[in-house]
Amino acid sequence: MNLAATLVVVLALAAAGDRQTLLQSQSGRVAAPNLPPEEAGAPQSPGTQPDSSTQASPHSTGPLKPESRMLLIRYVDGEFGKLVQSLPAGKKGFKIVPGQPVNKQKLSDALRLYGTAATRGDTVQITGIDFRSQEILLQVNGGGKKHFNWRQHMQVGIGNAGTPPPEVFVPPQPTGGVLIVDYGRPVPDMSPDDLKNDLAAFFDFSKQHSATVNWVDTLPPQFKDAIKDHRALVGMDQEMVLAAMGRPEHKVREKGPDGNETEDWIYGDPPAHTTFVTFAGDTVIRVEEFN
Repeated sequence: MNLAATLVVVLALAAAGDRQTLLQSQSGRVAAPNLPPEEAGAPQSPGTQPDSSTQASPHSTGPLKPESRMLLIRYVDGEFGKLVQSLPAGKKGFKIVPGQPVNKQKLSDALRLYGTAATRGDTVQITGIDFRSQEILLQVNGGGKKHFNWRQHMQVGIGNAGTPPPEVFVPPQPTGGVLIVDYGRPVPDMSPDDLKNDLAAFFDFSKQHSATVNWVDTLPPQFKDAIKDHRALVGMDQEMVLAAMGRPEHKVREKGPDGNETEDWIYGDPPAHTTFVTFAGDTVIRVEEFN
C-alpha cells in the first residue's frame, strides 16, 4: 500500500470515531463501566430492598407480672378504639389468637347467632378487663350482660291481685360484646402497647384519644400533674384516682372504732410494689406505698 492510500485509511477511521462519539453525546447514552447494579444506580429488585416495616417484638416467655397486669388495667381499660371488624353481641365472647387473621366464617356465624354489638368503623370503648390463665377478656361497651331495669319488673298490688303498671317508655339499653384474646399458654408478660397490637385484628387505636384527656385539663394543676404521673394524692376523688391509676386490683372496706367506714384501693400484690389508696366516702384521705 502506498503512502497516499495509507493516509486515506487513517483519516477515514478517525472520522468514524468522531462521528460515534458525537452520536453518543447527543443521545445522552454514555457507556458505563462494569459496576454492580447497586453502585451504578440501577434499580434493585423488590427482594433486595431493605424491609422498612416494623414488626412487634414477641412476648416474653415468662408469665404476666403483677406490675404489668396493673399497667394493662390502667392504660387499656377505658380506652377508645375504632372497630375494623364487626363485633358480636352477647356475653359468650368472640375469641381471637394474636398474630393470626380473624376466622371470617366463625365471625359471620357469631354475628348471625348473637347479633351485632357494633359494626366496622364504629368507635367503641373497652370497659373492663378480666384475666384467665391463658386468656384476656375485654368487655366492650359494657360487655354482653343485660341490665336490670326495675320499671320492667314492678307490679302494683291491690289486695291479692296484681295489676301491671302502666306502660313506661324505657330507652333501649346499649348492647356490648366480649372479645377474648387466647394465647394458648399462660398469659405472657406484656406492655399495654403489646396488648393493643394483639387487638389489631379488631381495633384501631391510632387516631383515638383517652376519654379523660379533656376532663383532666380542667382539674387543678396538682391533680392534673399527678394524673399524668399516674399517682394518687390526698384530696382526689375516685374518678381522679381511676384516671391516674386505673381500676384497683383489690378493694377492702373497713369500719373504724368511731363507726366511720373507709375503703382501701390496692394496686399491686406484695411482695411487689404495692400502693394503698384510702377513701373516706369519695375522697382520698391517705396514700401509702410499700416496696
